[in-house]
Amino acid sequence: TGSLVNFEQMLRHIFVPLYEVSVDPASHPKLHLMLQQVVGIDCVDDESKPEGRCPSTESASPPPAEWTHGNPHYAYYCYYIYANLHALNQLRARRGFSLLAFRPHAGEAGGLEHLHAAFLTARGINHGINLRRSPSLQYLYYLAQVGLALSPLSNNALFLTLAKSPFYEFFAAGLNVSLSTDDPLMFHHTKEPLMEEYCVAEQVWRLSSVDLAEIARNSVLQSSFESDVKASW
Repeated sequence: TGSLVNFEQMLRHIFVPLYEVSVDPASHPKLHLMLQQVVGIDCVDDESKPEGRCPSTESASPPPAEWTHGNPHYAYYCYYIYANLHALNQLRARRGFSLLAFRPHAGEAGGLEHLHAAFLTARGINHGINLRRSPSLQYLYYLAQVGLALSPLSNNALFLTLAKSPFYEFFAAGLNVSLSTDDPLMFHHTKEPLMEEYCVAEQVWRLSSVDLAEIARNSVLQSSFESDVKASW
């Protein structure tokens, strides 16, 4: 929109306060408190929106201070968020503070290059239904056990009907899938939106109690809760 001169300014607005509060919590006490409740960072909502050209050569992709010609492409966002989070987490780990995982929307819409970039940079992704379009990429996600948090009810309303959802295909193939909510005020009707996802999935794909327990276990392992909390659950 022209509010910033270059992409580096955007990165500074996001990460400088995070570095400052990690060095000195008293510099931003409210932010320090909030970060105790935050476990991950996303980077996009609607992947189908137009984005900057994905360059074919390294020389065509300028550094953030020189990116002044519009919104960068998906892979550019992924790399610079991942790189900054990696450095930030090293600092926060040394200080004994909570860490932040990179969990972007990937593969809900848009091109397969989104899933390529997320595979290289993300700990887990939201959605990932477009993996059905690439068996080889799906196999990589299986081998690395990258977490896939799928929201079949959200996909049903926006991008892919339940009848065509690859959720059970992914689960049966051994991918690290879990069920999640997405905009529950829009797509769910009760105070327990996650339970809705489980109930619908159980009926549509005739999941057994063992299946549901495995999916729930995946969600615990994908989460950023402390190890003792995961072990208890």
